[in-house]
Amino acid sequence: MMNDDIEKIVFTEDQLKAKVAELGRRITEDYKDAKEEIYCVGILKGAVVFYTDLVRQIDLPVHFDFMIASSYGNGTSSSGTVKILKDLDYDIEGKHLIVIEDIIDSGTTMNYLMKYFKERKPKSVKLCSLLSKPSRRTADIHIDYCGFEIPDEFIVGYGLDYAEVYRNLPYIGVLKPSVYA
Repeated sequence: MMNDDIEKIVFTEDQLKAKVAELGRRITEDYKDAKEEIYCVGILKGAVVFYTDLVRQIDLPVHFDFMIASSYGNGTSSSGTVKILKDLDYDIEGKHLIVIEDIIDSGTTMNYLMKYFKERKPKSVKLCSLLSKPSRRTADIHIDYCGFEIPDEFIVGYGLDYAEVYRNLPYIGVLKPSVYA
């Protein structure tokens, strides 16, 4: 089954729960005195599992919104071209925006999106990513809330996929190269 395609587990379900709770506490503390509304924007599809767990750990009112943007398609590396497939539903001008992403790899997509969001004149824009793969970075990206830095391995689970599969694994693991070679 799916578990047979995993070379090794990188983060267990318990490790993920602990990190998400920590990030939620940090965000709550940082925004506890904010008078403006907080908009949490999840980047679909990969961030959906992390997003739903994280927003439940933020002890403040938040508005939900989602965007679909990709530079990957069904490949294992960025194509370099960003496509917005679904834009925001709400106006973010004057609001605090927290962009929630599963992983920052090359940074191509997020670099594009952060500029795009800032053009919409929010009060602030912060980036929260569960994972960061700095060895693959080609764009200068600042992650305000980062869960874990990881080495250059192809990982799946907890929302991360390969060709739309493995998102439902409760942990994050390294996919065997034989699966995608």
